[in-house]
Amino acid sequence: MTGTARVLLADIGGTNARFALADTSSETPLIVDSVEGFSVADFPSLADAAQHYLDQTGATAQNGVFAVAGRVDGDEARITNHPWVISLSRTRAALGFENIRLVNDFAAQAMAVSLLTPADVVAIGGAQWTPAPASADRTYAVIGPGTGLGVGGLLVREGKRYPLETEGGHVSFPPGTPEEIEILIRLSEQFGRVSNERLICGPGLVNLHRALSEIAGEDPGPMQPADVTARAAAGDVRCMRTLDVFCAVFGAISGDLVLSAGAWDGVFLTGGLVPKLLPSLQHSGFRQRFEHKGRFSPAMARVPTLAVIHPRPGLLGAAAFAVESFSGL
Repeated sequence: MTGTARVLLADIGGTNARFALADTSSETPLIVDSVEGFSVADFPSLADAAQHYLDQTGATAQNGVFAVAGRVDGDEARITNHPWVISLSRTRAALGFENIRLVNDFAAQAMAVSLLTPADVVAIGGAQWTPAPASADRTYAVIGPGTGLGVGGLLVREGKRYPLETEGGHVSFPPGTPEEIEILIRLSEQFGRVSNERLICGPGLVNLHRALSEIAGEDPGPMQPADVTARAAAGDVRCMRTLDVFCAVFGAISGDLVLSAGAWDGVFLTGGLVPKLLPSLQHSGFRQRFEHKGRFSPAMARVPTLAVIHPRPGLLGAAAFAVESFSGL
């Protein structure tokens, strides 16, 4: 690998900063053994975290692709669930790079779809997926809960990939059952407007558990997302119900995303919670609520829903961007 073919990758969320290198001359550009992760709370800026990675690994690069969990607005991006404000020009100068491409993290998750293999996904429900030839037109949706709820898409047209950067996690939550209406009432008292992200993410597990406890006339006390999943695994009835509601709502809004984006070729479920909740997703109302779209239910039954089990899809997508941006330089 030549020095010019090496690109620094970053996948920055509200909790973790992950770095790696890409080889833009390779058919599998993400260099798997270069991946390192750090807590974003340990660094004052993205540039400091990136420099720490370079110093620790001894790596060098002239260009970078940084995927960030927030809206990219020109030269700047703000991490939605962390105080970092990222300036592309200042970060480039601090690192001494020639170029940096700053992209939304779910644009990177979308680009990763083009590099995923069947071994990287697990189908939820009966609809199966086979990777299409690069020349085939396709429309995919990507949605995933982690610290927040990311939403994106990928259009493939005439061999070119067009990732869609969205803030679809902040769409208003649409309750689909009487119980979910009761949940909305209680979350509205706390938050005012209730977005899907208030339910479908790590902190959303806690919000759901508290709402269900309040409906039952109980105060659950302080909880963390890991408490909910651990107690559910131990047989706690309310925590188990929390996971059931979480999966059902996740399925419903994933189906809504297909209808709104025209993503008839598949929905990729990603984010930090999906691998952890995979058994729950497989044995829940996720797929039923996904397909339950009235007159479009038969069409929805043919749309694959695919849990991404690749360990670093954000970095994989950043590597795809690196090939697109810096290959041949």
